[in-house]
Amino acid sequence: MLGDVNELNVGAYVSQRFSLTKNFYITGALRADFFTNRYNDELASQVLKSGSMLISPKLNFNLKVNNNVQLYFYNGRGFHSNDTRVAVQQEGKKVLPPGWGSDVGGIFKVGKKIVLQSAFWHLWLDQEFIYVGDEGIVEPGGKTRRVGIDVSARFEMIKNLFADVDISLANPRAIDVAKSDNYLPLAPRFSSVGGFTYRKQYGFNGSLHYRFIGDRPANIDNSIEAKGYFVTDGAINFSNKNWQVGLAIQNLFDVKWKETQFDTESRLQNEPAPVSEIHFTPGTPFFARASFTLFF
Repeated sequence: MLGDVNELNVGAYVSQRFSLTKNFYITGALRADFFTNRYNDELASQVLKSGSMLISPKLNFNLKVNNNVQLYFYNGRGFHSNDTRVAVQQEGKKVLPPGWGSDVGGIFKVGKKIVLQSAFWHLWLDQEFIYVGDEGIVEPGGKTRRVGIDVSARFEMIKNLFADVDISLANPRAIDVAKSDNYLPLAPRFSSVGGFTYRKQYGFNGSLHYRFIGDRPANIDNSIEAKGYFVTDGAINFSNKNWQVGLAIQNLFDVKWKETQFDTESRLQNEPAPVSEIHFTPGTPFFARASFTLFF
């Protein structure tokens, strides 16, 4: 494919909060989005256009049980936007397929130094668009559903030293297909980030954090897996009122990991038949960046 893409998104949003009691309130909202897509196809020497509009309602509930516990139940409609090159071919149809999401959870303060947050969530999409790297297109993948739970924790271990962790578990599946073929390619099932941060206004500051994503299906029947990774990043800074010097490091331990991954059919010159296997972009190796900043 060869061409120029022009896309315009105009949105409007209005919300209203209703306080039923001092500690319980409901918020309703409405969002409108309008998209125009224009693609100048250099290979076919033609210009294709399309437009689409979607109205998205929201309804949220918040309950403050006490100073340490707050519960919530959020519901809303959103959308899954499409690739302009595909949107113009559909003449505005299925450009903004809706997605309905809900999550119920709470924020919990434990003592003076620990904050926990957890949520059980559900996301339904009318159409899941899937990128096909071998053809350079995005194609419809059908209806999908994701159910999961997120857990977060923040802890002030000692003065100026903080620990944090975020964990997400999900079960992504396609709808209206056989169970053997209902996996969503590359959809994460287990991911987490976390680490330690030492923070002061002046003097030494630093952080050490990890990024983790588990193995996940690379195709609809899970016969090929996209391998996960565990990467550690670090940073250290020294600052005063007038300047700051710092060092940031990605992939501190120089692990080998795969960033972009696709299950693609390919065939080498000496192979008797095409082979379906993972094609990937190598993840960033050990990388250090020094900085110097002046404040004025």
